[in-house]
Order: sequence, then structure tokens, then C-alpha cells
Amino acid sequence: MAVLTCRGVERAYGDRVVLRGCDLNVEAGERVGLVGPNGCGKSTLLAILAGAEPPDAGTVQRPAQLGHLAQEPMLGEGTVGDAVDRALAWHRALIAAFERAHAVGDEAAAQDAQQRLDAAGWVQDHKVDALLTLLGAPDRSAPLARLSGGETRRVALALALLSSSELLLLDEPTNHLDAEAVDELQGWLTEYRGAAVLVTHDRYLLEALATRIVEVDDGVCVSYDGSYGDYLISRAERQAALSKAEDQRLSLIAREAEWASRSPAARTTKQQARLKRLDALMKTRPMAKERPFSLDLRAGLDRGRTLVEATGLKKRYGDRVILPGLDLTLRPGDRLGIMGPNGAGKSTLLRVIAGTEQADAGRLNFGPRVVIATLDQHRTGLDPDDTVMEAAGGGNTSVRVGGEDVHVTSFLGRFLFGRQQLDQRVRTLSGGERARLLMARLLLKGASVLLLDEPTNDLDLMTLRVLEEALLSFDGAVVVVTHDRALLDRVCTSVLAFEEDARCGTYATRLQAQAAAKERRAAAAQAAATKARAAAEPRAEAPRATKKGLSWKEKQELAALPQRVEAIEAELATIDARLGDPNTYRDPKADAQALQRRHAALSQELESVWARWSELDNKG
Repeated sequence: MAVLTCRGVERAYGDRVVLRGCDLNVEAGERVGLVGPNGCGKSTLLAILAGAEPPDAGTVQRPAQLGHLAQEPMLGEGTVGDAVDRALAWHRALIAAFERAHAVGDEAAAQDAQQRLDAAGWVQDHKVDALLTLLGAPDRSAPLARLSGGETRRVALALALLSSSELLLLDEPTNHLDAEAVDELQGWLTEYRGAAVLVTHDRYLLEALATRIVEVDDGVCVSYDGSYGDYLISRAERQAALSKAEDQRLSLIAREAEWASRSPAARTTKQQARLKRLDALMKTRPMAKERPFSLDLRAGLDRGRTLVEATGLKKRYGDRVILPGLDLTLRPGDRLGIMGPNGAGKSTLLRVIAGTEQADAGRLNFGPRVVIATLDQHRTGLDPDDTVMEAAGGGNTSVRVGGEDVHVTSFLGRFLFGRQQLDQRVRTLSGGERARLLMARLLLKGASVLLLDEPTNDLDLMTLRVLEEALLSFDGAVVVVTHDRALLDRVCTSVLAFEEDARCGTYATRLQAQAAAKERRAAAAQAAATKARAAAEPRAEAPRATKKGLSWKEKQELAALPQRVEAIEAELATIDARLGDPNTYRDPKADAQALQRRHAALSQELESVWARWSELDNKG
């Protein structure tokens, strides 16, 4: 059964036609990857499917409730908690519908609501907290107006995932997530039962989730069954067949045009039919030609010399240590990937190397004639009021590339900017187009060290492959902060991981860094469990009661804490069972909201008890 259907969707901006008749069906439980070059209309189509933007023509049938992550999300007013409450309004309405149907004896409606609640979950609090933590979203009390761009996207992604149990429409959901969070998100989406349409440059995510790939090609949707790998093969076969058919069409037009030019005026039915066929061939929309795009960043460096050497770099903000005394050496051919949670200090390290921020301690030395170029995740360095031509040429009509003068128009053509875009303002460019423009400027700079902060954000898959090839052949050094697991695995020669307690570890690969992190977490969890078991054992109570430094009253309090923890956990388990039982919501005497309030109060009390236990234990 289709949960989403669109027919003949068209959309144009001025004289630029983006969508020229898109048809798309999404079945229940299906995972569709929406792909295509930057500017082809993926985000526009997704916004139309979500109802956030109207089509110029065509129809869309969608479920009443869906989750939508826009490219530039708007969260409204209030706090993160307020936004979460708004996203979960559908769940409260579903419980209310179940209670009304049960009260009036409408068994069919009650059963339908119960089935939907069984699928979505009767209680959402644990799910909400787990999801916000997984995505690294700010605390519920954080004001929405003060969130950074990355925080806004993480909150918006959480709201989209919480707001629907039938259909998700996600535009670049992995942007601003660290590599570990992307792994967790992939696991969450794998277990999600509803349908999903995703626009993403994350090839691992597409390969793991997509059951079908839909490409927006020349304004229409072309569907390919199977995974992303299957799509690459099928697409190459389709492009070859289309190219052959286009060559045949052009050859036939040439022959028929030559006949028409030398034939007398058409009078017979056969001649008229032949002329009509020629007219139809000439009116057929030609095959859209794929424009080649390449990027050569090589600077002709000697591989033997050191480009950057850092010793004992330290940086802190207040009491928080960002760089713990980092040693780092970069030579030609080094491609260092940086991993770690958001806010750990990855971008700070890039700014210290670039010289835009000073370290508190340590030394930073550069080799002779080292030129550093930076591409930050906010795509700064471009004046939004400049035209594309002004941004690339700096007001000049030609630029210096590889020792030769090249006209700006020809140079920009290498980066897929047509002549009609030369006078376009930078502010009107898509994220991917701004990234391509910044890549063009990287090429002009002739850098020996590239500092790239989330360079894959908003890139289409073709541009991403071009960037990877350029980095692989680059003869300088690269330091790249990225959540793109495929780029880390394919491009980077080593990985620097920002870890717990302001530590940094160097590893050969991303997988090695993640395995080490899992081992540390497992060891920490085992140590905590051992300590908890020892604290709960009766024989351990007497030594704790006689610790020096505790008053008699504190000794009695400490001795009673294990029993208090057990009592709270037992009551929490009982409430969890009742809240997970649909009969709780059928019984008018059972106050589900009161149970939820009691659960929240007990959870806070349990945290306080653990904190008090730790305080007394340390004091003794």
C-alpha cells in the first residue's frame, strides 16, 4: 500500500525549470534514496512531498502525519523541550482518540488506535531522551533562539524522527553529526518500521538502508530497484542505452533533414508523414549531457620535507581542556582524518593550525613556503553580495591556473558553473554550489596544506567522488574533519580521535579508533558494575560504616543507601510495566499521567541518591 504518491509535479523558479513532471510512489516500509547532482531539485521535491512548498502543477497524496527534516529547518519559539512537546502532539492525540473510542464503546476505533500505539510505543519519554542523547542535541531547557546552526539541525532531526510513525522525509540527516552518531542513527533508521525518503551523500547509509534509489534526472524521477551499489551499475547501463538512442536520433534527424532540403514540396501522404516524423524527432527533448568535473589540487611538492610540526599544543576554555598537549607532524602525502564528538575541539585544532586562533601553550612550526588553505563547515570566505564571477576572479577577468592565464568564464565552467550563473549572487547558491565555488578558490590558492572542516556537507555524490580523487592525488598534506565514514576509510592515511577526558589518540583507521573506544566504554561499564555490586553486598556495608571522616549519622545514612536504591529501582520497574500495558489506558481508574509524573520524580530521586552515595563514599 502506497503511503506517498505524487503525479506530474512541476516546479520552476523564474525561467529555470527544476521539476518538469515528477512521478513517485512510496510503499509502506520502503526506504527510498533520492539522489542527483546539486541543483537538480532533490530538496525542492522533498519540500513539496512534505507539503512545505507548493508545486506549480501536479498532485501529492501524503499521510496526515509525517516527519520532515528540511535543508534549513525552522524550529519556532521556546525551548528544546517545547519543540519536543509540539513534535509529540500526534502521540497525545492518538492516546486521546483511544480513550474517547473506549469510553463510547467504539471498539473498531479503539482497536485501530491501540494498534498504532502498539507500533509507536505507548510511552515516549525514554525514547525522546535516548534520541536527544544519541544525536548530541542540547538540553531540553536550551532556548531555540540561541542554538548554533549545527545544534538547530540536530534538534530538527530529532523532532523529525519523533514526529511520525508512518513516513520520514529527511534532507541530509547526517550533516553536523559525528561519525559515531551517524552509526547510531543508521541503527535507529534500520529498526524504524515506517517508510522513508532520504536525500544524503552518505554512501554507507544509502547502501545499508535504501531498498530503492530514485534519481532526479533532468527534472523527472528515474527509479532503480536495489541498493546504492545496484544503482551505480544500473545507471551506467541506462546511460549507455540512452546515449546510443540519442546518437541514433541525431543520425536520423540528419538524414531526414537532408532529404527534406532537397525534396520537392511535399504533396503525397507518404511525404507528409515523413515530414511530420522529422518534426517530432526535432521536438523530442534531447538527452541531458553529463558535464565532466575534475579537480587537481597538486602543488608540485617534495615529499621529503616536513610541512607542519606541532609540539605540546594546549588549549582550554575556562576549566574545559580542548587540546591536552598535542604532538603532530604533517608531511606531503599525509591525509589525517579527525574524529570525535561534537564540541570536542576538532574545529579548534584546525583554527590553531590555520593561525586564526592561538594555542595557550606549545609550539607550531611551518616549513618554508607553506601555503595553508581552509574550507570551513560554514562555507565562510565568500561575500554573499558578490557574483559568482567576482567571487572566483576577485574582480579580474582571468585567473592564474598551473602557470597559465585562464578566463574566469572557462575556469568556472570546469566547476559546472554555466554562463547563465556568472552574474548570480553567492547568497542564492545552494550549499553544494557554494562548496564547488570554494573548491575553485582552493585550486587558485596553490596550497600545500588543506584544512577541511566537514567538506562533504551538501555535496552531491558526483562532486564527492571528484573531491575524493583530488585528495588522493594531492601531493601536500590534508587535515579533514568529517563525519563521512566512506571518505575517512578511503582517503585518510591515519586518524586522530578526540576521546574522553580530553585525550587524543592516533590510529591507522576509523574502525581501529572505534574499536578502541568501544573497549574503553566496555571496561568503564564493567568497572562501574563491579563497584555497584560491591556496594550492594551486605559484607561491604560494615567497612563503609566505619570509614573515618563520617559522622555517626552519616554512617547510618550510608548504610541505608543500598536498600533505598533497590526500593526505587523496584518501583520504577513496576511503573514501567504498567505504562507499557495498554490496559492501563483503558482503565479510567488508572491515571497514566500520574504514573508518568511519579516515574519522572523517582528517576530524579534515584540520581540524587547515587550522587549522595558517591559524596559520602568519597568523604569516608
